Amino acid sequence: MKILPKIFVLLLSVCPFSIALSAVPALGQEDVNKINELQQEVDRLYLVGKYTEAVPLAQNVLKLSEKAFGPDHPNVATALKYLGVLYRFIGEYAKAEPLLQRALAIREKALGYDHPDVVETREYLIGFYKHPDVAPFLNNLAELYRSRKDYAQAEPLYRQALAITEKARGPDHPDVATVLNNLAELYSGMQDYAQAEPLFRRALAIREKSLGPDHPNVALSLYNLGMLYDTKGDSAQAEPMYRRVLAIWEKTRGPDHPNVALALNNLVGLYLTMGDLAKAEPLAQRALAIQEKARGPDDPYITLALNNLAVLYFTMGDLAKAEPLAQRALAIQEKARGPDHPDVALALNNLAVLYFTMGDLAKVEPLLHRALAIQEKARGPDDPYVALALNNLAWLYDTTGNSARAELMHRRALVIQEKAKGSEHPNVASFLFNLAVNQAAQQNYRDSRGLFQKGLLIQERQIQNIFTTTTEAQKLTFIQFIAEGYLVQLGYIGNT
Repeated sequence: MKILPKIFVLLLSVCPFSIALSAVPALGQEDVNKINELQQEVDRLYLVGKYTEAVPLAQNVLKLSEKAFGPDHPNVATALKYLGVLYRFIGEYAKAEPLLQRALAIREKALGYDHPDVVETREYLIGFYKHPDVAPFLNNLAELYRSRKDYAQAEPLYRQALAITEKARGPDHPDVATVLNNLAELYSGMQDYAQAEPLFRRALAIREKSLGPDHPNVALSLYNLGMLYDTKGDSAQAEPMYRRVLAIWEKTRGPDHPNVALALNNLVGLYLTMGDLAKAEPLAQRALAIQEKARGPDDPYITLALNNLAVLYFTMGDLAKAEPLAQRALAIQEKARGPDHPDVALALNNLAVLYFTMGDLAKVEPLLHRALAIQEKARGPDDPYVALALNNLAWLYDTTGNSARAELMHRRALVIQEKAKGSEHPNVASFLFNLAVNQAAQQNYRDSRGLFQKGLLIQERQIQNIFTTTTEAQKLTFIQFIAEGYLVQLGYIGNT
């Protein structure tokens, strides 16, 4: 015997809805009667198992409810769920899933995440995904929760999808690799790299074996694994991954495809981190040329290449080349995204750092304050991009003699970075060095030296990672790159 799931009944009357929702047109009695009549017939057919016959009637209930209440009303969510349940029972899972998803979204927005009706809808949707035939859809719900950073809800769904897919397809099927990859991305978002790495590696191995070493999906696995190592600050392991991604995309998509520019930009960022500017420059120029050709000169996607090239010239000390690139990136982002978009904040930050280096401090402060305000509003107070804006604003105050104000920003930026990246990440070392300089300026020499020594230990571990796999030339380039920073910091501390 088939167990029937709980279904809500639409009970409509004129007064409650005309009073509670002033924006909704008043319902005539004819509309109310029509919806109730159709719903009663849907109920009757459902209870006797005539699901196919009930579907067109349920579709009419949904259509009338949307017209009467608007597309985001809880009554529409009820009608959506009704129709989704019917599709589930006749085996049309692809039609059922988006209806149930939409019903959940409407109820969450209208009633709140913990409302009983929302909880009931969520539990029903999870139960829907347990059916083996709809295991592929389970990823969609997990992806929804991951996009909201609701990792506690997403993780068991991914795990369930993995178990169902492994059982149905076998452990080495490409569909298994897809679920493994998504679960690994979840752990990466949680900064749980120890759990993410083996999942990414298993997904890569499955795809290489089942699809061949040059398949685009293999490139995606390599890209994700490279990003993981890059995020951890392990440049030595990230580089070969990015190199393979570039080779595959050049081979499968052609040398001028936007994906090739993406791979080039990742290598540029990596070489900038390693201080290998000679390798970075031609890649950055090529990435920009590809993006301009593919998307046009004013497309916001080209700002990544513009930014990387500006940072490269800035690092090389060629400010005359860097400034117009940074200005162009800001103009494109403001036009395309609007003045308060996070990408605008990044462009503001880069331009401010450029003016700071040029000594034009009057231009710097308003740009950095605006960047900080945008990032805090868009990303929240504890995001790494907020830390970047705080760090640069603190440097400005250090330079202008306001060390006490700068210290508050340095310390907040350091806390954010350690929380987001982990206390051993190379980026944390830079924030430690900046706070060390600030403390030296305030004659807190013991604290300053302790912070500097802690940062040195982090960078020494980074050097060990790089020295295990890179060439002698790359090792020398990296040492020269970071030595300049050491000398600046040591000189500042030693002279105060």
